[in-house]
Amino acid sequence: MSDLIRNTDGRDTPAPTAPAPAARAAELDAADPLAERRDLFALDDGVVYLDGNSLGALPRHVPARMAHVVAHEWGELRIRSWEESGWWTAPERIGERIAPLVGAAPGQVVVGDSTSVNVFKALVGAVRLAGDGRDEIVVDATTFPTDGYIAESAARMTGRRLVPVAPGDVPAAVGPRTAAALVNHVDYRTGRLHDLPGITAAVREAGALAVWDLCHSAGALPVDLDANGVDLAVGCTYKYLNGGPGAPAYLYVAERHQRRFDSPLPGWNSHADPFAMSPGYAAADGARRGRVGTPDILSMLALEAALDVWDGVSVHEVRAKSLALTDFFLECVRAYVPEGRLTSLTPAAHAERGSQVALACEDAPAVMARLIERGVVGDLRRPDVLRFGFTPLYVGFADTERAARVLAEVCAGR
Repeated sequence: MSDLIRNTDGRDTPAPTAPAPAARAAELDAADPLAERRDLFALDDGVVYLDGNSLGALPRHVPARMAHVVAHEWGELRIRSWEESGWWTAPERIGERIAPLVGAAPGQVVVGDSTSVNVFKALVGAVRLAGDGRDEIVVDATTFPTDGYIAESAARMTGRRLVPVAPGDVPAAVGPRTAAALVNHVDYRTGRLHDLPGITAAVREAGALAVWDLCHSAGALPVDLDANGVDLAVGCTYKYLNGGPGAPAYLYVAERHQRRFDSPLPGWNSHADPFAMSPGYAAADGARRGRVGTPDILSMLALEAALDVWDGVSVHEVRAKSLALTDFFLECVRAYVPEGRLTSLTPAAHAERGSQVALACEDAPAVMARLIERGVVGDLRRPDVLRFGFTPLYVGFADTERAARVLAEVCAGR
């Protein structure tokens, strides 16, 4: 029986019911201040793309920009483009465009190399900044595998002991022996958002340096590196920043550390006078110390063009939509999918959630394959995790409702 509302004339009428998910999705899309951003991306009709946490969608204008780079800057200007087209200064110039997205003041972000290479630079550099007498490196035990491999190598190289701990245990694990702590901002499997302000404060209070991996957070939520006193950070640009496959990563070195930052990869591009070709190394000033060799210009300029989609966008607005999308998806999953079929691994609390939803599913590989066949593209982490990444610049609420509905049909074997 429907709930009743007593009117002023004494008669009972049925209470209004909440709109069905599809109707609610339409209302939410109509009110979405970021909805028009979707038109900036090359997306297929009839496909819901929820894998932007692995590879962001292509911004529509990038192919034309790259055609110009290849045909004119490379094809006609050739070597002159290092100066005339600004190739030489691209790592710092593009770093300045990423800086506001991670809460960094100018002069602290440089673009180049892969995330893995930048993790190595940042972690070894942090240990060197910490100095002698600190013989431990604390590392996120749930980290993306590469970070763990590199942390182990950095520990061997620098003669330190590696201490793997759960991110929430980092504050209790750091102490007078800790040189640096390397932590992922968002867990790549579950989408759990770790406490960057609290962990950073604890690491610094212990006299160590905090190094953060932002691959699954930058472009989806505020990071606020400067405000939170982060020492060094790295991140990729091909996920929520939509820079393209293999797009170069970035390195953040807080200004207070730049004069003493001693990169373990002192390439000629980070030399104070690279074209002197001198046998002795003298480090450049500022974030340029994070450069190594000749930058990968084509990928870098594709990233620079892709970043145009962020012009005029507030990261806080992006975060608000991210939480609304993931809330709505979980709500639709609860409404559509039989109870017990899936288990959410993603925290319900907003303060602990990134921009993805991870669902444990016994037959996850088969389910994801069927979803992709039906135009809902997520991804899989073996053995049993379905991952759905929500990129607020191009994912809408109707997409979200459809993804949950198709997921329910696949889970029911229809």
